[in-house]
Amino acid sequence: MPVATRIIAVRHGETAWNVDTRIQGQLDIGLNDKGRWQAQQAGLALADEPVDAIYASDLSRAYSTAQAIAAKRLAVQTHKGLRERAFGKFEGQTYAAIEERWPEESRLWRIRDPHFAPEGGESPTQVMERVARTVNEIAARHLGGQIVLVSHGGVMDMLYRLATRQSVSAPRSWELGNAAINRLLWTPDALTLVGWADTRHLDETVRDEYGT
Repeated sequence: MPVATRIIAVRHGETAWNVDTRIQGQLDIGLNDKGRWQAQQAGLALADEPVDAIYASDLSRAYSTAQAIAAKRLAVQTHKGLRERAFGKFEGQTYAAIEERWPEESRLWRIRDPHFAPEGGESPTQVMERVARTVNEIAARHLGGQIVLVSHGGVMDMLYRLATRQSVSAPRSWELGNAAINRLLWTPDALTLVGWADTRHLDETVRDEYGT
């Protein structure tokens, strides 16, 4: 059996823009009060887990969540490859505004056209390639160990697709809740799903939205 890296993947806590259904993309939006609480709860849930390294997107909503999980036991390492999908001109817009201003582009986004990218943004295919490259790079450094990756809904979505061999255009039936704990196993040959969307550490329903 090849040596594996265990991965705990966590989406950042809630932000005000999550509540407003406003696209954040790579804009640096911080956690709201509920998001900070969620991050603390995730940290408590993982406090007894052996962890060799913690990596996070350099955007503050993910980095702050990672700091709560690290709880001073490890330094959080940032990696731009863990950033949310770049949504270009969609960033800062609500779903309703996108539908009204750019109806055809909104349609391509909603049907998950694998090659559609908003002006200045990334396509689903580009995001999947970036996430695969980033996870392979990080996980290869920690063979035999366990790491935490703190990132965004769009990245969590791609991790699930990679682990379950689903295309970027397949309809999504899995949850991407704020501060949910997801578990995967990485080997040089494959990424495998172990557990997904564990929110037992949260006593309220977490927000689950489409890649923001």
